[in-house]
Amino acid sequence: MMECETITRKWGNSLGITIPKNVIEAENIQEHETIKILILKQDQTLKKTFGMVKGKFVKDTKKIKDELRSELYNA
Repeated sequence: MMECETITRKWGNSLGITIPKNVIEAENIQEHETIKILILKQDQTLKKTFGMVKGKFVKDTKKIKDELRSELYNA
């Protein structure tokens, strides 16, 4: 699994993304191959994290970190 950042672009009535060449080569992605894409807007992670700890800590930091990792990798 590899992480990269890309920008959405208008494609007809839809939006499309471009997978960078270095990711294609590193993951050996071929044309017409089915892949999964995890969508995470750049500002979503921070909002979710700070929303969980608003005011005071109700969970210890290890639990918060484990929940964030679980959401990211098991979505």
